[in-house]
Parts: sequence; structure tokens; C-alpha cells
Amino acid sequence: MKAIAVTDASAGTAGARLVELADPQPAINDVIVEVHAAGFVPTEVGWPSTWTDRAGHDRAPSIVGHELAGVVSALGYGTTGLSVGQRVFGLSDWHRDGTLAEYVAIESRNLAPLPGDVDFTVGASLPISGLTAWQGHFVHGRLQAGQSVLANGAAGAVGTMVTQLARLAGAHVIGAGRAADRQKALEFGSHEFIDLDNDSLDDVGVVDLVFDVIGGDILTRSARLVRAGGTLVTASGPVESRPENGMSVDFVVESDRAQLGEIVQRVRDGRLRTNIGTIASLEDAVAALNPTERSKGKTVIRVRP
Repeated sequence: MKAIAVTDASAGTAGARLVELADPQPAINDVIVEVHAAGFVPTEVGWPSTWTDRAGHDRAPSIVGHELAGVVSALGYGTTGLSVGQRVFGLSDWHRDGTLAEYVAIESRNLAPLPGDVDFTVGASLPISGLTAWQGHFVHGRLQAGQSVLANGAAGAVGTMVTQLARLAGAHVIGAGRAADRQKALEFGSHEFIDLDNDSLDDVGVVDLVFDVIGGDILTRSARLVRAGGTLVTASGPVESRPENGMSVDFVVESDRAQLGEIVQRVRDGRLRTNIGTIASLEDAVAALNPTERSKGKTVIRVRP
């Protein structure tokens, strides 16, 4: 099969290549998915899980991408809950070969049914962005109606989903990002916007929940904005500066079939919009993974037309 693989961690995405590899074989409780579209996160070439399996063994060349939408083509031994020919979408295991390929072996529990009226490109854009926002808000952040949320990185693929889900939950949303991100953040539902290039984060005041996808100094400075009893959640790495009288949670997103179902239903009924920045074919994927300008949304590779 054709796939986009990397062999050198130091080369980053510049080392990605379109290669021919053996078709995957399903393990117990796996399915084989004929991939129609796959999502990509630029930072994943730097993740340790891209280069080793759970036992620490080297697995280069490593197929990148962890989000997918496609059709089940085969079932592994003992697999239940899905059937051959079913449309699915989901999030593959970090330590296994990824989804920028014509076929992928994936645990069936990591997939959810993809309704027939949702395009494969849209389906592939949802798992990381949607699940990160859902779990940060409702599993870790305990978001409630009437609360206030500071969304750092509000115009990105994850940030726009963070903003929309917070607003749907009845929260007041303050988006934060670069000056050029203002219009997109407001279009996706931020009530206010903080320009991190020119404004002071202290102008925000205190909030019930900080949801950060930027990390670094912005994450550190945001910790002091959490009101007593509030929460800081981040998917961008460990929290070094914690709220004085609140809670902080740094988490790694996990696949969840029920949550994927909730997210895709909101897309179907128009309550959620995806933020797709680049769509490319598998043949053009290497160029799409190495853009000359900053991507302003999700990168999705159409593996099949």
C-alpha cells in the first residue's frame, strides 16, 4: 500500500516520504480500515510514540497521522461492534502506525460510526480537535453554564472547537491568539478576543476555566487568571505554574466512541463547524505537511478521491 512515512526524527516533517509498505494485518480486536481521509498534527513527528512502540522498540519507518475516516474492510479475531463495509471515523493509538496510508489496522474501540451525510474529509478533521475540546471542558474542566472560559489559541483547529463547545455549554468565551487570528476567533464564537501580541493577559481578569493549547509562557501567565476553585486545563504539556487556589490538569486526549458520537451529531445538526485549513491528496501530502505559510486550520489528506 501507499503511505506517508518518516524515518529520521531530526528531519521533522521535511523527512516525510510517500512510500510503498506492506498492507497491515489485524490483531485481536482490530479492524482494517480502508482510509478515505486522514488528519495530521504538525508536532507529532517530535512525539516519542512516533518512533517507538509501547515496549520501547524502534518502529521506523513510522506512518504518520492519527485521525481517520474510512470504511471497515476486514475484522480481526474477536472483533465486535463494527462490521465490514461500515463507515467509521476515529483516533488511532499513538504507538502504532498511523493513518496517512491506504489502509490502517486499528482497535475497534477507537472508532465510531460515521453517518452517511458526513463527508470523510469532515470526519477525519474531528477526532483530535473534537475530543480534546470535549475532554478538556467536560471531563477535566467540569465546565458549567454561566462560567467564563479563556481559550488560548482560539483560532486553531483545536481552539475553534474549544470555543464552540464552551459557547454551546452556556459559557462566556474569551479567545486569545495572534492579532491576525481575531476575526476567525470571533467567527467561531468567542465573545471577546485578547491579542497576545499587543494586549495584556491581565486585562482578562479572572475566569472559571483556562483552556490552553499554546503552552510555554502563555500557559504560565494564564495560571494566575484562574479564580478560586477554578481550573486550568492544557493539552500542550506539563503545567509548571499552577493556579494559586484552583486546580490544573494536563492531559493526553483519548479516543472515546460515545464522545465521538456526540461530536459528530453536533456537526450534523449545524451546532459545530470544522476548521479545515488544507486539503491535499496522498500524492501531495509531503508538500502539505511542509507548508510555506502557517496553517490556519486542520490539515486533512484525502487518501482516496
